[in-house]
Amino acid sequence: MDNIYLLMIVALALLAVADLVVGVSNDAVNFLNSAIGSKAIPFKTIMIVASVGVGLGAVFSSGMMEVARSGIFNPHEFMFNEIMIIFMAVMITDILLLDFFNTVGMPTSTTVSIVFELLGASVAIALIKIGQKGGNFVDVVNYINTSKATEIIFGILLSVAIAFTVGAAVQWVSRLLLSYNYEKQSNWVGAVFGGFAITAITYFIFMKGIGGTTYAKQSYDIIGGSTIKEFLSNQALYIILGSFVVWSSISYALISFAKLNIYKIVIMIGTFALALAFSGNDLVNFIGVPIAGWQSYTAWAGSGVAPEAFSMGFLSDKVPTPTFLLIIAGFIMVITLWLSKKAKSVTETEINLSREGDGKERFEPNFLSRGFVRLAMAISQMASYVLPESWQAKIDKQFEKPVITLAQSKKHELPAFDMVRAAVNLMVAAILISLATSMKLPLSTTYVTFMVAMGSSLADRAWGAESAVYRVAGVLNVIGGWFFTAIIAFVAAALIAYLLNWNVAVMVPVLLLIAILLLVRNFIAHREKSKEIKAEDSLTKSESSSIQGVIHESANNIASVVKRGNKIYTNAINGLAKQDLALLKKNKRQIVKLSSEVDELRDNIFYFIKNLDDSSIGASNFYIHILGYLQDMVQSLEYITKVSYKHVNNNHKKLKFNQIKELKEVDERFDTFFNNTQKAFDSRSFEEIGIILGRKQEILSLVTSKIQKQVERTRSEESSPKNTTLYFSLLLETKDLLNASMNLLEEYHNAHDSSVKPATVVTSTSKSIKSTDSTSSESGEQS
Repeated sequence: MDNIYLLMIVALALLAVADLVVGVSNDAVNFLNSAIGSKAIPFKTIMIVASVGVGLGAVFSSGMMEVARSGIFNPHEFMFNEIMIIFMAVMITDILLLDFFNTVGMPTSTTVSIVFELLGASVAIALIKIGQKGGNFVDVVNYINTSKATEIIFGILLSVAIAFTVGAAVQWVSRLLLSYNYEKQSNWVGAVFGGFAITAITYFIFMKGIGGTTYAKQSYDIIGGSTIKEFLSNQALYIILGSFVVWSSISYALISFAKLNIYKIVIMIGTFALALAFSGNDLVNFIGVPIAGWQSYTAWAGSGVAPEAFSMGFLSDKVPTPTFLLIIAGFIMVITLWLSKKAKSVTETEINLSREGDGKERFEPNFLSRGFVRLAMAISQMASYVLPESWQAKIDKQFEKPVITLAQSKKHELPAFDMVRAAVNLMVAAILISLATSMKLPLSTTYVTFMVAMGSSLADRAWGAESAVYRVAGVLNVIGGWFFTAIIAFVAAALIAYLLNWNVAVMVPVLLLIAILLLVRNFIAHREKSKEIKAEDSLTKSESSSIQGVIHESANNIASVVKRGNKIYTNAINGLAKQDLALLKKNKRQIVKLSSEVDELRDNIFYFIKNLDDSSIGASNFYIHILGYLQDMVQSLEYITKVSYKHVNNNHKKLKFNQIKELKEVDERFDTFFNNTQKAFDSRSFEEIGIILGRKQEILSLVTSKIQKQVERTRSEESSPKNTTLYFSLLLETKDLLNASMNLLEEYHNAHDSSVKPATVVTSTSKSIKSTDSTSSESGEQS
C-alpha cells in the first residue's frame, strides 16, 4: 500500500509540470494582451519583459504556498491518506479543466479553479468521514474554512463589477483629456499621465508582486524594524505622493530631452509588473498542491505511523518552499510563454473583444446582449437630452478617431487599440489589485484584467453599432464560463475524490490514464482546428482596383468554391446512397464553413468599393455579381446538404435503386463540369470557359430527364411521399446550382480581356480569411 503513495507523489510531480504549462497558457492573457493589442513595442521585446517578470515572480512566490496547505480546509481534521486523495483529485481536475478552456480559447481564473477544486475534494472526503462516524451534515463546517470560501465568492462578484466600472470611467476621462491625438499634447500632459500610471504600477509591484513573499514579511532596520508589507500599508499615502512627483519629473525629462514615448514606457513597465505579480502569486495555483503533497509524504514517511493515523495538522505551520523548485517552475513557465500556441488563442479572444473597428466577430449575439445594448442606447439618448449640445460637441470631438487610409491599413496590420487604452488597462488593473491586496480582499487577477479591458473598450467607443451586440455576447460568454469553472471544479473534484477513496490503488492509475487520453485528445483537436484555420482553400478578399485585377484575384476563390462544392455535392449523394449519417453530418459542417467565408467576402464589399480608382468603378458591379452567384451556389449546396441530412437523420425510407443510380449519373456529370471549371480558373485559362458554357444545355437536359422519369414513377409505382419530395428537391436545387454556376461563368466570359496577362495585373496582396465561425443553414431554405 505504501507504494501507491509513492506513485501518487510521482504523479503529482508530473501533473505539476503539465499544470504549469496549461496554467501559463491561460494566464498569459493577463499581462500580454495590452502590449500585444497596442503594438506599442516589438513582440520579442514584450516576451522578454514578460519572461523576466515571470522568472522573478517565481522566485518570490514561496510565501504564497501556504494557501494550498491550509487556506481552504482545516488540515488537522484530515489524515495522510485522506489528504493525498484530496491533492490527487485537485490536480487531475485542475489540469483537465484549464486545458479545456485553453483549447476553446477562453480565459478563466486559475485561482478560482484551484480554490473550488480544493473545496469540492475536501467536502467530499469530509462527508465520507462524517458518514462513517454517523455525524450530521452540519459538521462539515469543522473540516472546511467556510469564511475563506465565502470571501472568495463575494470577492469574485465584486471584482467583476468594480473592474468593469472603474476601467470604463478612467478610460473615458483619459480619452476626454488626451483625445486620440495624445502624441500632440503638451509635454506636461504626458508627464502627468506617465507619473500617475507608473506610480500606480510600481506601487502594485511592491504590494502584489512582492508583498506576499517571505522577503516582505521579514523585519528590516532601515524601515524602523517593520516588515516591507507593514511599511507599505502604513506609509501608503506618502509613498504614493512622493512617487508621483518623482515619476512625473522623470517622465517630463524623458519626453522633453530624450524624446521618448512615455506611453510605451508605461506599457513596458505595466507588462513586467503584471507578469511579476502573476508568477509570484498565482504559481501556488499550479504547484502549491504538489509541493504540499510532497511535504506531507516526507513527514509521513519518516514517522512510522500508519497513513490513516497520521494527522496532517503540521500543514498549518509555515514551511518554506525550496528555492530550486521555484526556479525550475519559473523556467518551465518562461518556456511555455514562448512556445504555447494555446496561450496565443486565449490572448486573441480578449484582444478580439476589445479591438477598434469592425471585423469578423467570434461570438453570436443573444437576447441578453441585445437587451444590454438597447439599454445602453436608451441611457445614451437620455444623457443627450441632459447635456447641452455644446458640451456634447466638445466631448465627441475628443473621441474622434483619426482617419486611417486604405493605403495605411495595407502597409502594415493596424493595432487593435491605441497606447492610451493599453496604458489605462495596465494602470487600472494594477491599482485595483493593489488595493484589494492591501485590504486583504480575495480576487482573481484574470477577472480584473479582463473586465478592465472590456470596460475601457466600452468607454472608448470601440463597441459601435456594428459590433456592440457581438462584443457584449462575448463578454457574457466569458463571464458565464467563469461561473461554470467554479461549479464544474467543485463537482468534478468531489467526484474524483469519491472515486479515489472508493479504491485508491485501482482508481489512481485509471484516472491518470483517462486524464492523459483527454489531454491528448484536446491537443489533437486544437491542432486540427489550427490546420483548418490555415487551410489553403480559404477564400481571399479582392483588393484590386480594376476589373482585370479582380478577375485574376477572384479566380482562386472560384476554383476553391467549385472544388469544395463538388466534394460537398458528391458527399451528399453518397451519404444518401449509403445512409451514412456521420458523412452527412460532416458535410453539414463543411458547407457551414464555406457559407461563412462567402458571407465574409460579401461583408467586405464596403471596403472593396472604397478602394476603387475613379476610372474603375465598373469593377464593383463585376465583383458584386460574382459574389451574388457564389452565394447562390452555396445556398443551393446548403439546401441539398440539409435535406439529405434531415432525411437520413429522421430514419425515412432509403431512396430506391433507380433513384440512387440516376443521382449518381447526375453527380458524375457535375463532377466533370466542376473539375473542368476548377482547372480553367486554377490555370487562368479563361478562354476555356466558352467551351464549358457550350455544354450547359447538355447537363440541363440530363437533370430535366431525371425529373420527368420521377414524375412517371410517381404516377405508376412510387409509394413514399418523403422519397418523392426529397428526390424532386434534390434535382430542382441541382438545376438552381447549375444555373448559378453558369451565370458566374458567363460573367467571367463577358468581362475577361484575354490580352491582359495575369502577371501584369495582380498588383495587390490579399488577406486570407480564416473563418472558424459557424453560421445557420437556414439560408438554404431561401433557394
